Amino acid sequence: MTNTTHAPAKRADARRNIASILDAAAICLSRDPNASIGEIAEAAGVGRVTLYGHFSSRAELIDAVVARAIDEGNESLEAVDLSGDPRAALVRLIDPSWLSIVRIGALMTAAGAVLSPERMLELHERPASRVERLVERGRSEGVFRVDLPTSWLVGILHRVMHGAAAEIDAGRLSSDDAAAVIAATVLAAYTPPGHTVPRADTRVRQ
Repeated sequence: MTNTTHAPAKRADARRNIASILDAAAICLSRDPNASIGEIAEAAGVGRVTLYGHFSSRAELIDAVVARAIDEGNESLEAVDLSGDPRAALVRLIDPSWLSIVRIGALMTAAGAVLSPERMLELHERPASRVERLVERGRSEGVFRVDLPTSWLVGILHRVMHGAAAEIDAGRLSSDDAAAVIAATVLAAYTPPGHTVPRADTRVRQ
């Protein structure tokens, strides 16, 4: 009877510890991608032994933090309406995608330093596949260019998003304008040669 009673309590404690560690790691790594295990354990209110009882290495912890952040971002992206004109759908997708990039940018920096390129690609697969499907539909409907590979067009979106983050850090772009700048840039890059580039739904403040 005692063992039966204690087992659920231990599992509940473990779940709380894991949640606290992941929360603390997300905050610490967002502030400093080089945050140590000791700093994360202290922020989580647990000892290093407890942390290592759940995550055998710093790399394993970072993997779990990034995977959780991407899953949370995907939940918001799955709610985006991608029906209708692919160009309008792309604009609708950019804003929450951009916000997700901002939230996990430093986490991805930390992940890039300790995870394999194969694992990094795997983590990016779900968000990238959503854009790939939209780009393919736009190509089939004749509103996105077909003279460049789909993978290249998807990469343009990601690079422009990261470029916007760098411009904000340098003080040359307002975060309020980022989504509009990204949308205008990517629509221009995706539009077939000789076609009129559509306006994004949002405008950059002058």
